[in-house]
This record gives sequence, C-alpha cells and structure tokens, in this order.
Amino acid sequence: MGRGELSKLAYIFPSFLLVLGLTFSFSACTPEEEESDKVGVVVTVLPQAEFVENVGGERVRVTVMVPPGASPHTYEPKPAQMTAFAEAEIYAKVGSGIEFELVWMEKLIAINKEMAVVNCSAGVALQEMMAEDEHEEDDERPGRMDPHIWMSPANARIMVSNICDGLIAVDPENRHYYEQNRDAYRQQLAEIDREMRDGLAGVKNRRFMVYHPAFGYFASEYNLTMIPLEKEGKEPTAAGLVHLIEQAKIYDIRVIFAEPQFDPKSAEVIANAIGGRVVLIDPLSKDYIGNLRLILNEMLPAME
Repeated sequence: MGRGELSKLAYIFPSFLLVLGLTFSFSACTPEEEESDKVGVVVTVLPQAEFVENVGGERVRVTVMVPPGASPHTYEPKPAQMTAFAEAEIYAKVGSGIEFELVWMEKLIAINKEMAVVNCSAGVALQEMMAEDEHEEDDERPGRMDPHIWMSPANARIMVSNICDGLIAVDPENRHYYEQNRDAYRQQLAEIDREMRDGLAGVKNRRFMVYHPAFGYFASEYNLTMIPLEKEGKEPTAAGLVHLIEQAKIYDIRVIFAEPQFDPKSAEVIANAIGGRVVLIDPLSKDYIGNLRLILNEMLPAME
C-alpha cells in the first residue's frame, strides 16, 4: 500500500468513527430518558407497588409513599416523595379510608392537579373493623371501616383491574399490553387464593390473635376470627391485657401474631402469660403472593 493510500485511510477512518458515534448518540436513549418515557405511578402502600409493576411492567415507574417498616396510619411523606408526586401521571390510592390518605390526599392532589387518581377500592365490598371477641367493647365506635382491603386476594384482583383501567386511561396505545399483564397476574392471585383456601380449610382452631387488626378481610375470606390486641390505634389497657390473656387460654391460642411496623411488647406480655410465643407476619410486604404463602406457613402450625 502506497503512501497516498495510507493518507486517504488516515482521513477516512476518523470520519467513519465520527459518523458512527453520531449515529449511536441519536439512536440510543440514556437511562434517564427511558425512565421519563414511562408512566409515573404513585401508590400508598407496598402491595400496590407489586400490583402496578405486574400490570405496567416495563412501561411504568412506581413511587411508594409509605416505605418499608413504616405504618400507613402514622407516616408523613418526605420532600423527595413530594417531588415524585409532582411528576406522576397517576396516583393509585387504596381508597378504603386508610389514615395516610385521609390526612394527606387533598394536600397531595393540590401538588399535581393534572394527575389522574385511581380508586383501587372501587368495586370492593368494605367491611367494618372486626368486633368479635373485642376487649373493652363498651367504647367501641360503631361503623368504623377496615381499610386493609388488600389482605384478601379476591379484593386484590379487583384492585389490579382498577389499576389496569387507570393505566389504559392515560396510555391507551398500550391497552393490549396492560390487559395481558392484568390477566396473567389475576390468574396468579386466583391460584394463591385457592392455595390459601385449601390450606386453611382443615384448621380446627379458627381463631387467631394479632397485635394490629390488619387481617379482617383475610379472616372473612377464609372463615377465621381475628382477635386484635390493639384498638383504635391504642395499646391494650391493663384490664384489656387480662381479658386477652383469658381469651387466649379459653381458645387454646399459643401463638400471638404481631406486625413488624409496631412494638410487639403487648404481644410478648400475653405470650409469656400463656407460655406461648410471638410470630411476626407482615401485611405490608411488597412480595404480595410470596408473603401470603409465608403467612399461611406460619398460621397452619399455630392454629392446629
């Protein structure tokens, strides 16, 4: 190869690299750009994030207002969450009277008035907080609705359908994608429902004691009776503890369930009094289906 040909290559090769680089720069999207193309969805609690991600797949980015370990009854949002809220296209609220939404809903919507609000509880039959076997029944406020609707897989299926409808409303071009994902995930929920129903069908002791009354819909779904320690967000009184200990002995309860979002001290007092133990179960785990299996595996030996 002569000197002239080499000089031509020396000129052509850098030009080729420049064109190639420009081609990639125009065709490739940065991670930030890919995220901005997704539908921004804000949810209140972690199980909803699981629902949205299963329906929305790669087309959504999800922000959870109440983070792991926090309680939706007392949590206050942080500035970074407010920023995400301002940029969201959808707020999928639980809609069942959960305290976080009662306190913050109007303030959050005022931040982003263009955002669509999806009521996940639409079509769910709300029920009152369980009062059977309550301690200190005389001052129970009648008619207080149980906000923990997601603890029933049947209700979760309704919530998933509502989320799908909300995504289609803001992103109709991807209707088929969302509907396919919805149907696949609803099938998984139907399967875990059957698994829970079959597993709990043969349980003889159908009462369970738990610190926070988050399992009312779960109990109704599977013909169980929940005995909560906490009442109206308050620790049981000394008289209440005595009554609960008596109930545990009467119903041969040996396991006191508690949630990781709350102090288990009262549960430990009762467990010690009856020679039992405390077991943690989480109504707010993001891994919804896997968490239901964990709950089933803890309840079966406890309720034999």
